[in-house]
Amino acid sequence: MSRILIIEDELPMRTALADCLQSEGYRVLTAADGECGLKRALEEKPDMILLDVMMPRLDGFAVAKELRRLKQAVPILMLTAKGMVQDRVAGLDAGADDYLVKPFSLDELLARVRAILRRTHKDKNPLGTINLGDLEINFPRQEAWRKKQAVHLTTKEFAMLRLLAEAEGEPVSRESFLDAVWGYTAFPTTRTVDNHIASLRQKIETDPNKPSWIKTVHGVGYKLELPRGGVE
Repeated sequence: MSRILIIEDELPMRTALADCLQSEGYRVLTAADGECGLKRALEEKPDMILLDVMMPRLDGFAVAKELRRLKQAVPILMLTAKGMVQDRVAGLDAGADDYLVKPFSLDELLARVRAILRRTHKDKNPLGTINLGDLEINFPRQEAWRKKQAVHLTTKEFAMLRLLAEAEGEPVSRESFLDAVWGYTAFPTTRTVDNHIASLRQKIETDPNKPSWIKTVHGVGYKLELPRGGVE
């Protein structure tokens, strides 16, 4: 059972987050300011931290930087009302693993938490091959084949497919695609993600208008529906 530390100075938000996580079976620790949160993180070694940015005593950026300076590898999901690109960049540079802008849905929060914990705990073996019907995608070789015919996928399309496959059926947000595939400093838009997904569907789906593999998750992003035994 994963232990998650919530460092959040607003009591209603802290309570709502704790209730949500506990209802999903997580063990929850809380702290009401950055200084207390840093102390609890160092003493209690949680599996993950939900970290607010704007807090008294120590802000979230300072907490993340100090944890990384002390070689603490605990994954950090930053929660903040600051949605500007430079704020996201600052959070990621400070050591955050992901960034969620308020207001957000609890469903998206839980999806991000599951994805981060899965990445943390997953086997270190690299992703190998995905089979989507008659399409075989080999990630180490960056190749795709259908009935012995090569299917050309761009570097970004391979990266998007890898992100979807590693999520193991969980939704991947448009913001996560932008961060992992383009990088926030490139200043793309969420429409860029949608356009690339449309191109990817044209190449891998039998009927792109009724996709079997890359499904839209309304209000969140996309997920990959893998067949049983589809990942090697």
